[in-house]
This record gives sequence, C-alpha cells and structure tokens, in this order.
Amino acid sequence: MSEYVIAIDQGTTSTRAIVFDKAGSVVSTGQLEHTQRLPKPGWVEHDATEIWKNTREVIGQALSRADITRHNIAAVGITNQRETTVVWDKNTGEPVYNAIVWQDTRTQSIVDALAADGGVDRFKEVVGLPLTTYFSGTKIKWILDNVDGARERAEAGDLLFGNTDAWVLWNLTGGTDGGVHVTDVTNASRTLFMDLETLDWRDDILEVFGVPRSMLPEIKSSSEVYGQVESSSLLREVPIAGILGDQQAATFGQAAFAKGESKNTYGTGNFLIFQTGEEIVRSKNGLLTTVGYRLGDAKPHYALEGAIAVTGSLVQWLRDNLGIISSAPEIEQLAASVDDNGGAYFVPAFSGLFAPYWRSDARGALVGLTRFVTKAHIARAVLEATAFQTREVLDAVNADSGVDLSELKVDGGMTANDLLMQFQADILGVPVVRPVVAETTALGAAYAAGLAVGFWSNLDELRANWQEDKRWEPQLDASGRERQLRLWKKAVTKTFDWVDEDVE
Repeated sequence: MSEYVIAIDQGTTSTRAIVFDKAGSVVSTGQLEHTQRLPKPGWVEHDATEIWKNTREVIGQALSRADITRHNIAAVGITNQRETTVVWDKNTGEPVYNAIVWQDTRTQSIVDALAADGGVDRFKEVVGLPLTTYFSGTKIKWILDNVDGARERAEAGDLLFGNTDAWVLWNLTGGTDGGVHVTDVTNASRTLFMDLETLDWRDDILEVFGVPRSMLPEIKSSSEVYGQVESSSLLREVPIAGILGDQQAATFGQAAFAKGESKNTYGTGNFLIFQTGEEIVRSKNGLLTTVGYRLGDAKPHYALEGAIAVTGSLVQWLRDNLGIISSAPEIEQLAASVDDNGGAYFVPAFSGLFAPYWRSDARGALVGLTRFVTKAHIARAVLEATAFQTREVLDAVNADSGVDLSELKVDGGMTANDLLMQFQADILGVPVVRPVVAETTALGAAYAAGLAVGFWSNLDELRANWQEDKRWEPQLDASGRERQLRLWKKAVTKTFDWVDEDVE
C-alpha cells in the first residue's frame, strides 16, 4: 500500500526530502546544507556533485525517520532553486563547472551586449522576462564562453544543461545509464529561451545566445510521469511524476490555483506569485510573466511574479558577516527590544535590485544613521526591508492586475518571525495569513506528483487540505504607513548608479 508521496526540495542553501501523507501533513524530513562558494564579488556557485550526493542521503534520512520503504511511496516530486545553472557531460555525468546560482551577477557584460540591440526588453514579449543576470540563459552562455573546450563539446552534442530539477531528475533516473533529460514548463520559463505561448524553445533566441538546442532538456508539464527511479536507489522503480520550480511549487502547495490567488514566500529571497489563469498578462510595472503550472495535457496556467533577491539572506549576512547575531532566530528578540527603526533604513541591493526596479547598477545601502541608532535598530531595519520590498512588489501586482489584494498568504522560514509578519500586515494594510503546513514548496511538488499517479484525485481535494494557522491584522494607521513608505522609497534611490563601468 502506497500511503505517502516524497518530495525532493533542492533549494539554494540545502537539499531536503520530505514525506507527506494524504492530508498533506509532514511525516518526516531529511535535510543537508551544501557549501556556498563565493570566489569573487558578485559570484555565487554551488557544487552540483555535492548537491546530488546530498540528495541521495536526505532520501535515506526521510525514509528511515518515517520507518518506511519505497513500497510505501506512490510517487516522487521535485522542486528546485530556479535559474541556478548546471552544465554537465552526458557521457561522464561530470559537471564542466560549478553550478552558477541565480543570485550570481557575473554575466552583466553579456546582458549589456545582448541589450545593445533592442534593450533589456528585447525578448520580453516572447519569454516574459527582461534581460538580466538572474536567468539561466546568460549563465549557460558564460560557461560556454569561459570554460576551456565547453563550446566545442556542446556543439558536438556532449553537454547537457539543466536547472537543478533536471540535474536531480537525470541522476535519479540513471544518469549516464539512461537518465531522463527533462524539465517542466515552470523551470523552462526561467531560462530566457521558452516561448510562453508555444511552451517550446525558441531557436532564434538560442542562436542569438549561441546555445546549441541539443543541450536543452525536453519541456514537459508539471504533473506527469517522467520516468522511474533507477535500480540502485532506495526509491528504485518509484515513478517521478511532478516538477515545479520552487516558487510555483509554494503557490501550488498553498492551494492558490485559481486566477487572482497569490502567495508570498519568505526564503533566501522573497517571491510573490499572482495567478492570472490561462491568460498571459505582460507586466507594465516591473514584474515577470511566468508559467504558474501545467497539469498533464491541460492548458497551462500563467502568473505574474515579483522577485526580490535579498531577504532571508540579509539576516544571514547580519549573522555571518557582521556577527551582530549568532543565530538567525535571535534577530526577532533584538529587533523587538526597540520600538522602531530609529530612522534607519537598509536597502539590500547586494545583487542589484530585482522587482520592480531591475537596477543592476544598485548596491546595498544603510541610510538615515545617527548616533542614536544601535544594533537593535539595524536588526529592525533588516527585517523591515523584507516587508517594504514586498509592499512595492504588491503595488506592482495591483497595478498590472487591476485587482487589489484583500489578504496575503505567506510561507517560508521567515514567517516564524511574528515581529516581521506583524510589520508586513502593517505596511500592506491587509491581513497576512500563514497555513498550518509551512513546508508549502515541498508540498506543492508532492501534490503535482500525487495528482499524476492518482494519489490525489483533483484540485478540490488539495484545497480541502489547506488550513489557516495564524493571521496578522494591520495595526498601523494610514498616515504612519505612508510616512514609512515615503522614507523607504527615498532610501531606495540612494542605491542607484553605484556601479561604474570600471567596477567589476
């Protein structure tokens, strides 16, 4: 009897395997962090081989902690850090270079060269995305241009590309011995190469980038059987039946399936997804147009997305780089020891500014400092930066959709911080709601896989699983809210135009 579905959540800082039951509740978890490699300013890399090793280990952890075997598992779902780029040799299974992470900004010169003909919106009408360092396409080009022999091997048909979903899937299904080279529509929509209407790779764009089509995985839906786990794995012969990029997965796990429904995930960065149904809405306010999900042969569902590069990672920076706190949870107590930010505002444009500004020339700034400001005020400013950035993204969503949000569903690690969630409600002026099951990213991948094999029957069954855990109501008056926003927007302008042409 297959009572469970297992999800592999390959994230930016760790890889997890989580077992879910039919009610969508967590049964067990395995988790391992991987090394964050920062060889130069603006460069962020992961060892894809380490990620694959960790994936196998966390599967074992999750199964043993639940005291179950593969016979209890109906299907495997995969969710992943999107845009993070792996290029590997299909004959040896070895990556030709470290995975280049979505936060990495080394490809700005490639972006500038491509934007010289048509601007940063050169391909946006087709792919829904502006030209930035964020997406996979420029990272693939950088590897082909800078790794010795890579372009020749790619043109010979020996190299494969994938975001980490495709890397994990290929290895799970056998690797060099028959591995399946597939991605889903949500991940494909983050490369700069997929036509939103046809859901296929665009040969003309690939030609501009100089990327051979043979490198790219086949694009499939988010919910279908792609293959079975290979014979040496603890999950051998279990079907792999769901793939969703992490933010789309979190939206799916929040049971936000319908047009007008949304969620905001608080993780390394923040990502707000607003479902637009079967309609492609092209943003006029700095948002991304992306695929929300596609179930089997059904029509795709699209979404608007506001991507914020630095939120939870700013708390890590405060801990690791400045030593102001010794663990991430300490920030709430420190920030709560003062009544406000003391006039300090922290704009964490470490990798430039993402939505709604898309300013690659921006860099982080801490402004409004006086001798009154203490480390507690700085801690509060760090938390408030997440809420301010979310407010600006939501304003853009409201402008694009014409529908004002009535409440915000939230998930991710930072939602455990009551001070942040209350300030988020205050600065939005609408309630903020957290579900009982906080692991919505992994749950979304489990749902997609379970639907494909009949473990769950339909979306209504998944909606019935969703339960509210906590709700924060706004307490700040309108004038206080507007004053805070005015000062925040003023602080943001201080980060612009920092990077000169002679700055790497």
